[in-house]
Amino acid sequence: MTPSHAPSAAAGTAPQSAGPASSRPQQAERILVLDFGSQYAQLIARRVREQHVYCEIVRHDISAERIRSLAPRGIILSGGPSSVYETSAPRCDPGLFQLGIPVLGICYGMQLACDALGGRVGRAAAREYGRAVCEVLEVDTLFSGVSGHTEVWMSHGDQVTDVSADFVPLARTATCPLAAVRHRTLPVFGLQFHPEVTHTPAGGTILGNFLRQSCGCSGSWRLDDFADSMIADMRQRVGDDRVICGLSGGVDSAVVAALLSRAIGDRLSCILVDNGLLRKGEAATVIEEFSSHFKTDLHVVPGEALFLGVLAGVTDPQEKRRRIGKAFVDCFSAEAAKIQGARFLAQGTLYPDVIESGAAPDGPAATIKLHHNVGGLPEDLQFELIEPLRDLFKDEVRQLGLQLGLPERIVWRHPFPGPGLAVRCLGEVTKPRLDTLREADAIVLEELERAGLMRRVAQAFAVLLPVQSVGVMGDARTYDDVLAVRAVETEDFMTADWSHLPYEVLARISTRVINEVRGVNRVVYDVSSKPPATIEWE
Repeated sequence: MTPSHAPSAAAGTAPQSAGPASSRPQQAERILVLDFGSQYAQLIARRVREQHVYCEIVRHDISAERIRSLAPRGIILSGGPSSVYETSAPRCDPGLFQLGIPVLGICYGMQLACDALGGRVGRAAAREYGRAVCEVLEVDTLFSGVSGHTEVWMSHGDQVTDVSADFVPLARTATCPLAAVRHRTLPVFGLQFHPEVTHTPAGGTILGNFLRQSCGCSGSWRLDDFADSMIADMRQRVGDDRVICGLSGGVDSAVVAALLSRAIGDRLSCILVDNGLLRKGEAATVIEEFSSHFKTDLHVVPGEALFLGVLAGVTDPQEKRRRIGKAFVDCFSAEAAKIQGARFLAQGTLYPDVIESGAAPDGPAATIKLHHNVGGLPEDLQFELIEPLRDLFKDEVRQLGLQLGLPERIVWRHPFPGPGLAVRCLGEVTKPRLDTLREADAIVLEELERAGLMRRVAQAFAVLLPVQSVGVMGDARTYDDVLAVRAVETEDFMTADWSHLPYEVLARISTRVINEVRGVNRVVYDVSSKPPATIEWE
């Protein structure tokens, strides 16, 4: 079982991989991760891709026949919060164990595999949450090149208590006699610990052994191959039609536009809704890049008055997102209707967007927050949706952007939420408050750039709080706004630690904001990690 407070856990779980396999590039070597509601499922996928093997997350109840048709080299059963012996526990099709495809069960996945193949699972006498020393009993396929005593990350309250004679114990800890097993005749392996998290130092070696030695993967997949395949796929799918792409100022939509520009050339039209919620100078940067560099058919829609109107008096963050999503669709649709021959709509949806939005309505995912990329679209949408980045993580999107020739100032721009500054302006959203936030946010980014920290910090921004505090300026009492600064370090944006910025950088940010931004007299720094907090405040 996986506790919600585990430091390497990700907020939210992964739904079914987006769209039918035929709508995405085909991969010669594919690993499927069956998701049982794990907070770690997306980390498993990332670690597999780091071994240069393509990986997709699919539903836990995918049929054995469907798995056979996808022809994966291997299957990984993720962890999950349920207990195998509960009647409502999610299960896989037992037929997958008879396909002859190598299977690796992790935590709950191991328990499920052992239970399905004659073992027993029960409540552990001593629960293990955290680091443990694992003693390797047999240097089998999985543990080739691993020390006899290796540190692993445990996160479970149940464990396999007994296995049939068909299983061989491979490793144990002080409280878990069956920390790793393999089946004698079937290509089925189980790990009670989590090899995918950084707290298991040899985890990459163990996963690599499974991929290469058990699954026979060559590790030949590369992101540029994925891009070439995606470009060819989009070119074939679009044919002679036109695609409309929404630009937001962020790297995701920019990479989508660059991919489409490469795929279909001048049959791409981009729409930028200038909603008054963008960062300082953002609209001008986007207009310059996609008018001059890519020479795209760019449509700019002025929408500040509309967006401020629908947000007037609204303080609930989800309601903000809903209203912004609707206003965006209204503006976008009105402009799109003017573009002749458009059949497709492209969006910069990423894997974490899909995961956090709980996009599979009948899947195990929990909704953390609404993303307007994956929610808010009308049911009678007149366009077919294209989401070429839907299976990628943020760092993979950046790599792709550089390969496509996007300038570094766009590729390394810090992530920006779809609803823009509205969800960083806590409380009511007004133009004066947005202008205050915009100026302060620009100072935060300028000082990080000046200190050479923009790439070390994965995401940084300012948050204007609906709180005032007493201050003293020029011997006079003030009662002005409080500004929070948020900076995090992360690989995948599913988990994140707060950045330990140098005190002198924080001091410069605070001094400049208070001196240069009218209406702010106090700056605070956010030192919470994800989880339990999210990166954005709303």
